[in-house]
Amino acid sequence: MAKQAFGDIIKGDTPVLVDFYADWCAPCRQQAPILKQLTDRNGDKIRVLKVNVDQSQKAAQQYQIRSIPTMILFKNGKVVWRQSGVQSLQTLEGLARQYGA
Repeated sequence: MAKQAFGDIIKGDTPVLVDFYADWCAPCRQQAPILKQLTDRNGDKIRVLKVNVDQSQKAAQQYQIRSIPTMILFKNGKVVWRQSGVQSLQTLEGLARQYGA
């Protein structure tokens, strides 16, 4: 499968939850299994994309990521929700329902 550009991925009708994280970040490691549950339980209603801020500094600067984990939800290329800190499965599933395709 060809690698899609970030800009193309977030433009879609399916909401895209972008998790800005780092491998050394303990709260980010807490968030990872919650995101896995989200994708397991919600299938194609929401897409999760993980962006390592150490490897993608340009993206982190573009979206002014000041703390991690920070999650940004995109729908049709627009930011519809943004929050820093560990997010619960209930919160994220609520977003999937609210903005779901």
